[in-house]
Amino acid sequence: MENTHEYERFRELVSPALKSKVSEFQILGYESVSEQEVWDFLINKQWRKVKEDIHLYEIIRDVLGVQVGQYMSYATVEAFRTPEFDLENEEDRKALLR
Repeated sequence: MENTHEYERFRELVSPALKSKVSEFQILGYESVSEQEVWDFLINKQWRKVKEDIHLYEIIRDVLGVQVGQYMSYATVEAFRTPEFDLENEEDRKALLR
């Protein structure tokens, strides 16, 4: 059985907030960031400790509060964790610096 995060039940409800956050990232020059990547950041970093009585407004606040620097730090660490990433490969280095 797949282990899903407690806050997955909010995913569809906060879709407009995720779209807004992705649009903000695109305006700032980060065109390759997707809604799923922002959601994964929140699940894996921001919401590691689950709050049992969390409200929808708190989830939306967290989504809209994601800062580019926070996300990029997370994405960089995750890129180094993936076995396909290779610093010797020029395309991988460019993707990291995007």
